[in-house]
Amino acid sequence: MGKRKIWVGLLLTLQILWVCWFPSPAQAFTDEQKLVNEVWRIVNQAYVDSSFNDQNWRLVRQQVLKQPLPDRQAAYATIQQMLASLGDPFTRFLKPAQYRSLQTTTVGELTGVGLQISLNPATGQLEVITPLEGSPAARAGLQPHDQILRIDGLSTAELALDEAAERMRGATGTSVTLTIQRSDTADSPFEVQLARDRIALNPVRAELRPQPDGKALGYIRLNQFNANAANEMLQALTALEEQGAERYILDLRSNPGGLLQAGIEIAQLWLDPGPIVYTVDRNGVQGGFNTDRSPLTHDPLVVLVNQGTASASEILAGALQDTHRAQIIGEKTFGKGSIQSLFNLPNGAGLAVTIAKYETPNHRDINKVGILPDQVVSLDAISREQVGTQADAQYQAALKVLTADSVLAGAA
Repeated sequence: MGKRKIWVGLLLTLQILWVCWFPSPAQAFTDEQKLVNEVWRIVNQAYVDSSFNDQNWRLVRQQVLKQPLPDRQAAYATIQQMLASLGDPFTRFLKPAQYRSLQTTTVGELTGVGLQISLNPATGQLEVITPLEGSPAARAGLQPHDQILRIDGLSTAELALDEAAERMRGATGTSVTLTIQRSDTADSPFEVQLARDRIALNPVRAELRPQPDGKALGYIRLNQFNANAANEMLQALTALEEQGAERYILDLRSNPGGLLQAGIEIAQLWLDPGPIVYTVDRNGVQGGFNTDRSPLTHDPLVVLVNQGTASASEILAGALQDTHRAQIIGEKTFGKGSIQSLFNLPNGAGLAVTIAKYETPNHRDINKVGILPDQVVSLDAISREQVGTQADAQYQAALKVLTADSVLAGAA
């Protein structure tokens, strides 16, 4: 009987504590509290790490809802603080303008300097993933892993990832000054002034290139996995096949990734039936994406990669490498092995949440590791016009492989 009284008393205490910590139905949340709570709820249900970076996520909720939230900006700041505790730069809150800009990028155009950026999880430093081809940043010679120390004099240590991106976007013709530290040198930081421009994200450039041995080469450069990428790749590959291409170079250098679905659809154009990528969620449950159709071509293929090859580009390169469909040439890739999903929030805001990790068909986890090419070839800085020419050492290495007697003949 005594034990029963103890348990009843304990339950009553817990009920009292629950009422103290959480508002009763009569104490409705304000709009700001609702927004913070909605972000917490989405992360609670979807985030890939069930330990939430080794913290009590329910206690985090209690603490943030106790904070004064007098207006929407206070709610935004609280959300960013809450997400920062996860230690994941890819799980982030997007203010309405930032969310619109991200959506614009995925459908094929933007206005700004043309930089894909990331927060280095080891250092917390803002760094370049890659400049977009033809952008002001590319013309200025910015490189993957360049560290961005200041934007118009403001230290990036004080900025969230999307705040930094927002400061670099702007109207065509306006300027922004970046302070850059080149990561692989001991040189002093330097300033670069960039004039913002409208950047058309035409993701595919393809051409037929006759070769001395009479076997035509199809050269395809894929810049980004946006909403147009899969259809443009289909059209380019179909046209090259009709023109008589007998071997291919797929150039994924400085391709920062984009939409996972675009990466899957493009892989299906090259691969025989089988796995493309596996996904692993917070519970260790494994899913994946496969192709069950025949590829458009079995012609020999070489893929070019570099340090700016990231995300969906690494999914594609990893699948082609693991299935022996292609040889990979270039430099070790960026190493982003996580998948994010976007969630709509009230008033036009958005939330990007890391929902899973991915593995290549051979179950390689490349996060923070990258993909090591079959043939490592470094490349000195070359101009945009020199890409895919005699001055391009990685391209020349690919040509040598494709003309050798030992070239991979598709998936055979």
